[in-house]
Amino acid sequence: MSALIDSGRRGCEPAETRKSAARPWEIDDELWERIEPLLPAVLRKPRHPGRKRLDPRKVLCGILFVHYTGIRWEFLPQELGFGSGMTRWRRLRDWNEAGV
Repeated sequence: MSALIDSGRRGCEPAETRKSAARPWEIDDELWERIEPLLPAVLRKPRHPGRKRLDPRKVLCGILFVHYTGIRWEFLPQELGFGSGMTRWRRLRDWNEAGV
């Protein structure tokens, strides 16, 4: 398994389950405790809930990964566990519009 793929699988895990040193796109627990309350909550519709949204911490790690590496949104590998690049881009847009 390549180092890039391996690092992405545990890249946004809490510190107690992480097995290696943090990478620049990883968010430590202390910082996440400060960021999480700032993110807008999205309520799911009871009748048509749609697909379950990805964990915001992983989304933010994916956004930071794109900005750190310079990779294009559409080329973000799904194997890293951050979901699709378009999902990250849309979430960044939504957070921007919400004033985060």
